[in-house]
Amino acid sequence: MTLVRVAPDVTEKLSILSHDSQYDLACACGKTDADHRHRSKEDKWIYPVALDNGRRTFLFKTLISNVCINNCKYCPLRAGQDPRRCTLTPEETVRAFFEYLRAKKVQGIFLTSGVVGTPDATMDRINTIASILRKNNFRGYMHLKVIPGASDAAIEEAISLASAVSINIETAGENNFDRISPSKNYLQDVIRPIKLISQLTKEGSRHSRVKQTTQFVVGASEETDHEIVGYSWSLYKQLDLDHVYFSAYQRGLGEPDLPGELSSYTNADLLTREHRLYQTDWLLRKYGFEAKEIPFGQDGNLSLTADPKEVWAKRHSEFFPVDINRADRLELLRVPGFGPVTVNTIIRLRRGGRKIRSMEALGKPGKRLLKAREYVKFGY
Repeated sequence: MTLVRVAPDVTEKLSILSHDSQYDLACACGKTDADHRHRSKEDKWIYPVALDNGRRTFLFKTLISNVCINNCKYCPLRAGQDPRRCTLTPEETVRAFFEYLRAKKVQGIFLTSGVVGTPDATMDRINTIASILRKNNFRGYMHLKVIPGASDAAIEEAISLASAVSINIETAGENNFDRISPSKNYLQDVIRPIKLISQLTKEGSRHSRVKQTTQFVVGASEETDHEIVGYSWSLYKQLDLDHVYFSAYQRGLGEPDLPGELSSYTNADLLTREHRLYQTDWLLRKYGFEAKEIPFGQDGNLSLTADPKEVWAKRHSEFFPVDINRADRLELLRVPGFGPVTVNTIIRLRRGGRKIRSMEALGKPGKRLLKAREYVKFGY
């Protein structure tokens, strides 16, 4: 009996492609459930994004195509695999997005794609959709994926249309990259575009409003957390990226010879590594830490059993106890259990002339405040 595979209609395409887009996380993450992606009733992924004004918007996200010429060893959509392949036309993508927009289910869009034909041919599909949306008076948030190996002209066009752009760095360094993405050139196809985007969107430029993000695939290669944090720090400090994201490689998705398939890490370990890297990223972006201060083990990795701020505190007993009534904001942020909300409360109480005499003054002592007790004193 001959089996005939029927071409999917638009609804089926959207179901397939929105599901496959879950592997690219470089647009949403956070500390609460409200900050994480979720499925809509129609089985589409909806992604929250924090805007500069502090408000949150929700993105409709889909691959334009899950066809790909690249053989990235960690990717389930790589060349040589046999998922159900399909491609949306620009008209189909625009129509689907506007249906979601009119129904007020989303407020923005994230466009990404497998590499169909060539990087520039794929960028032309992405940019065409973005252009149609802008010409149809959509002025909302638009995140466009830059395809590795795309030309300068294609990247510049994407920046002219987008609110944010991203190209995934994938891993830390050329040697680690070559182990997982043999069909791409790390310096030419990935690092060069990241630098170009940084230059085109720098402060004072015509496109300075456009944000740039990127993503590491954690554990697919042999990179250490120390290497990832070092590269993240450079991306923030030297290239002014807006956000770095981390996605744990899940064993079983890649080629059998992939370092991530041969490592001793379990999938649970890899998810914990991802979590620790996000905690570290928070220390670098919000808590005043520098990359050289992040505490790694002898293997170059973060602890799987304790958060990095607590590990730092245990190693720097000379810094504690912190005087809760006199310490400045950055000193308070180094206290395990204290986050920005708690620190803001402390500073507000002090500005009001109030002396803080116990943890109870900060609210009902939960697990985090109880942790902080051993690191503070109430001098007055």
